[in-house]
Amino acid sequence: MVTELCFLFFLVALAYSAAGFGGGSSYLALMALWSVDFQLMKSTALLCNVAVVAGGVYHFYRSGHLPLKKAWQLSLVSVPLAFAGSYLPLKQETFFLLLGIALTLAAVFMCYRLFFEKEGDPAALRSGNGMLYGVIGGGIGLLSGMTGIGGGIYLSPVLRLGKYDTAKNIAGLSSFFILVNSIAGLLGQAAKHAIVFKWDFAGPLLLSVIIGGQVGSLLSARILKPRWVAGATALLILYAGVRMLIK
Repeated sequence: MVTELCFLFFLVALAYSAAGFGGGSSYLALMALWSVDFQLMKSTALLCNVAVVAGGVYHFYRSGHLPLKKAWQLSLVSVPLAFAGSYLPLKQETFFLLLGIALTLAAVFMCYRLFFEKEGDPAALRSGNGMLYGVIGGGIGLLSGMTGIGGGIYLSPVLRLGKYDTAKNIAGLSSFFILVNSIAGLLGQAAKHAIVFKWDFAGPLLLSVIIGGQVGSLLSARILKPRWVAGATALLILYAGVRMLIK
């Protein structure tokens, strides 16, 4: 099982990091399909998110695609809410219900990116509304903490629709957002002594996503942002999400 997941996690990290995402939705979908324990799923997905986007944040910052003021505006409310969401006690049935809804929504957002989002940067960026996007980021952070999904898959289309920044900068902002919320989620789990880490399971997966994430973030920051990310994983996430909801 671990060998197959390592290969799939590597591909997910490569694809997602190239678009500024951590891949938490796909990691959770894959582990759900392999019937991994739900506490182990959540901890492993958050750890993999951190491993992938840490390199991405560095590369985006070095290449000038991470406006720090906007990054902190988006994260100011989301970080404490991600901690609170992770700290909330959830039964297994409630977790999988929330995760099924979150994965299904993630697939819809990814399909939007693939079929409706235009190539290139918005013609005219809109200024202001920092408080509004901060509140939206807070809601996404709460969902992130409860499910283990970093939240970038939801934040990025919202920022694109609002013409918040250029496509490259939004990828950098999404990486930063995922990083701080995933760390907050892990801290929330640690606070209630709920982090589940099995080295023989999570260790190889972390190594796979670190390698894939470094390659993907370099491709994004220095070459192009590949739009095929959404199409490559949307069906998998949709299938896993709907399967959870049916069960």
